[in-house]
Amino acid sequence: MSTWTRICDYETMLPERGVCALVEGRQVAIFRTYDGKLHALDNLDPFSGAYVLSRGIVGTRKGEPTVASPLHKQVFSLVSGQCLDEEAVAVPVYPVRVADGGVEVGL
Repeated sequence: MSTWTRICDYETMLPERGVCALVEGRQVAIFRTYDGKLHALDNLDPFSGAYVLSRGIVGTRKGEPTVASPLHKQVFSLVSGQCLDEEAVAVPVYPVRVADGGVEVGL
């Protein structure tokens, strides 16, 4: 069962941009895609060891929403957390929802 933490108002999130939030001691990157959907994954780039994925470039690959690390440009699925450039690497994904106009992340 997830514990939900309110991050911000949905309307303040810009499409195709990420925000970072500290949730229960974890840095979580939350993204709003062009179609209005929300995605949340760990902010830690496993290739560089830096907490930067929320600053990555949002896009798509074969119709799947993605984020490219701003440092080494590896691309991660926003749906599964899987690195699309290195099959053996993935980052955790977290449930995210809109409740009463606010973005909430569950851990």
